[in-house]
Parts: sequence; structure tokens; C-alpha cells
Amino acid sequence: MKRVVSVSLGSTKRNHLVRLQLLGQDFEISRIGTDGDISKAISLLKELDGQVDAIGLGGIDVYLYAGAQRYVLQDGLRLLETVRLTPVVDGSGLKNTLERQAVEHLAQQGLIKTGDRVLMVSALDRFGMAEALVKSGCQLTLGDLMFALGIRLPIYSLDKLQAIAARLMPIISRLPFQYLYPTGHKQDKQAKANSNKYARYYQEANVVAGDYHFIRKYLPEQLNGQLILTNTTTRDDGEMLLDRGAGMLVTTTPELQGRTFGTNVMEAVFVALLNKTWAETTLEDYTTLLQQLNWQPKIVKLRRDLPEQGDLQVGS
Repeated sequence: MKRVVSVSLGSTKRNHLVRLQLLGQDFEISRIGTDGDISKAISLLKELDGQVDAIGLGGIDVYLYAGAQRYVLQDGLRLLETVRLTPVVDGSGLKNTLERQAVEHLAQQGLIKTGDRVLMVSALDRFGMAEALVKSGCQLTLGDLMFALGIRLPIYSLDKLQAIAARLMPIISRLPFQYLYPTGHKQDKQAKANSNKYARYYQEANVVAGDYHFIRKYLPEQLNGQLILTNTTTRDDGEMLLDRGAGMLVTTTPELQGRTFGTNVMEAVFVALLNKTWAETTLEDYTTLLQQLNWQPKIVKLRRDLPEQGDLQVGS
């Protein structure tokens, strides 16, 4: 049996373990949170190194992208370099393939349409998804400065984002990661003051896309039927979105026994299937495995008043 573990800076309340078979191979896939404690994450990574088939780094990025430019986050690199023997990934390779395909699938199904207004909470960690949304004719509001830095300055083009990133990322990449992203117990609760801070950007959008913890961070008390395009959601997350008035929840990674894992977990599964290191794995490898697995976005209808969408994978 192949064993894949995600070591996450996120909350231990979101831990999960599944056993299943993929392409004829048995897997045990688990996610272990460290409640934002980087030292604890480093200790766990050292313990797992050489003992499992692949490791994912969760709740943190190593690499962010703006077009062809790659930026390295120092805290993420510190975790990555802790592991010496086992292949280790952060999910960015799979984001660039799986999430592009997810947008294309939704466009083909008519769930994303030309002219749709999309609030993309952060495009630097999902640049492939952002590019696919632009290609589909969507109008993007990019929230990288708002959601990561708390600066009320929406960005309306990928070119502008790339120019801002070129100026700021050499500095931002050296900041402690918890200053940029909800880690640990911050993932378990939402400050009431946050629910109105950027409410207008959610409510003006047809689609809210990107990292779920960023989406949740400023999620307003009332939505009006938005499609939420994300992953790493649990049943409780779905209930929250239903209560707030979201129309559909679309997750780019498959649901495995009750929850969707992050791209870092599924990318770790891929390198374990391929028996390759992360550096050796190509976009063609990801694309081939995605075709073999035939993964499609999971689409859950949250509001009963929305029309049925043909033969979509719609839940209740």
C-alpha cells in the first residue's frame, strides 16, 4: 500500500484519512494539521521523511506564479528543504493543469459564461485558474492585495497583477506566512467584523473562486446565489455556504469519503503513482494521469430554486 501524507499548517480539526484504490494501486491518504506551528510541522516532516511514498505541504505555498514569473515563499521553502528522501510537493503543478481543466469543463456546461463577473480571491496561488477564467470571457476582480494583505485595492487585470507582484513579491515572500494566510485555529472561525469588509465584491460577483480559507475569511452573511469554485471543503463548509445563500459549490479535487483534499494531497498521490520526484514530474505526466482517472469537478447545487443542468453531477 502506498502512503501519502499532507502535513498542513492548518487546523487539526480538518484532519482526515482515507483508504482507497487508484489505477489498481492501494493508497492510504491522510492530512495532518499542525495548528499553524511551523516547528511542529518541521518535526513531523523529519519523522515522515523516508517512511512514506509522498508528502504534500498543506496550508502553505512554496511557489506563487504571475505569468512566467515564479516567486518563492521563504517559509514554504524552509518546509520543502526539510524533506531529503521522500518526494514532496505543494500542489502548484496540479493547480496549473487540473484547475484549468475544471474551468473549461464548467464553461462547456454553461455554468461559467462570457461576461460573468468573478471574484478571484487570490490569483498568484492559482494563476492557471485565473488565466482559464479570462480565456472563458469572464471579468475578473483579483483580491490578492485585499485577502492576503488587507489592502482595499482590487485588481482588474492579470497584467496589472504581474506588475504589482514584480514590485512587492521580493519583500512579501520573506514575511512569515501566517501574516498572509489563515493558518491553525484561524481556519476554524471567522471574525464578525470580516463579514462586511469586502461584502460588495462577493455580492457583485457571479462566481467566487480560489482558496477556500481566503473565501471564508471575508465571507459575507448574505450571498445571492453565487457559484463558489474552490476545494478543501468539508460538509460543514457546504452547510455554511448553503446558509449564507450560495447557489452552487464546485470543487476542483474529488471528494474522498466525505471531504475534498487540497491540490497538494492529490499532487502527492500523482508523484507516488509515477514513482518520480516533483522536479522530474512534467505537465504531460499530470495531464495523462488526469485523463486516466477521469476526474471531473464535483458540482453541488445548494439552492433548490436553481434550474437543473442536464446530466451534471449535482447533489442536494
